[in-house]
Amino acid sequence: MIKFQIPGWENFELHSLVLDFNGTISCDGKLIPGVKERLETLSRDLDIYIVSADTFGTCSKECENLPVQLHCLDNATLGNIQKEKFVQSLGSATVVGIGNGANDVAMLEACELGISVLGDEGLCINALTGADLIVKNICDALDLLIYPKRLIATLRR
Repeated sequence: MIKFQIPGWENFELHSLVLDFNGTISCDGKLIPGVKERLETLSRDLDIYIVSADTFGTCSKECENLPVQLHCLDNATLGNIQKEKFVQSLGSATVVGIGNGANDVAMLEACELGISVLGDEGLCINALTGADLIVKNICDALDLLIYPKRLIATLRR
């Protein structure tokens, strides 16, 4: 669990991290350098889940040595709804979510803390407005959780 207080917000007590795969922790289906080490660090304090439509078909292989639980989306149902329901099943008030795509919007809005990543695969404008903050890459997003005073400095009111 990661606990911190941001002035002007309620206290945060985060138990779970939900991540999108494509465009968030990977680029062109390959894990972005630096992600593995950060996830290993965060796994000491958070349960980590990757929820993905697996556009490139590489998610399982790329995640096999990561301290995460992988959930592939059912392509018959809208991914946006599936991701939101997944977050709700964990208890939205204890979840931080990170994503970049249109199918991440409802997830980011449902999480206690939603972070959008503007990476090499771009950022859907709705994912930008559905998040609490935006960062330039996934390593910066994960570092916010490793060093929560960065969150406090950015989000304090």
